[in-house]
Amino acid sequence: MVLGSLLVIVCVLAYAWGTVRLGDRIQVLAVARPVAAGQSITAADLTQVSAAEDPEVLLIPVVQADEVIGRTAVVPLVAGTLLTPSLIGDAAFPPAGKVTASLALKPGQYPQGLTRGAKVAVFVSAAGTGADGRAASAAKATAAPTRLRAVVLGVDLSGDGQGSTVVTLLLDASDGPRLAAAPEGAVVLMQTAPGGN
Repeated sequence: MVLGSLLVIVCVLAYAWGTVRLGDRIQVLAVARPVAAGQSITAADLTQVSAAEDPEVLLIPVVQADEVIGRTAVVPLVAGTLLTPSLIGDAAFPPAGKVTASLALKPGQYPQGLTRGAKVAVFVSAAGTGADGRAASAAKATAAPTRLRAVVLGVDLSGDGQGSTVVTLLLDASDGPRLAAAPEGAVVLMQTAPGGN
């Protein structure tokens, strides 16, 4: 009987302690609407939410909102994401170790509906179609393409005035020369899952 009473008391105390701990909440910044990688963060992109305080998770308190506005998203941010210092970068763009590049792509070289913030695999083949529209040699055509990773910064459907869409990418600086050396018609973009690339 006494043991049963002690067990009930212990359970009640544990529940009360847990309830108190859950009550330790702070007001932090979250993403109010999607923000593309490289995009400057505005006040309209931010919202205030209540989150459990956890010393191991570096959430950004609401009082630091002024320090976040004007900085850039390092990765694509979806609505509801709790902001941490690792998700935002300096106002300078592109970030260190990254470059931006714009490509004029024909239909079939990129997926329809491609939008800013999308992660893409950039396949660069040794063979292109060339200015005359003819394919390169069979040896080049059978070589495996190089796969690069990038994030879409913009899609200009008005294009270059010659039937191409201009897609601007953010990619590793080390991949810039490979992309720049690609023959005409030798680049194909494929959209990848948001969590991978």
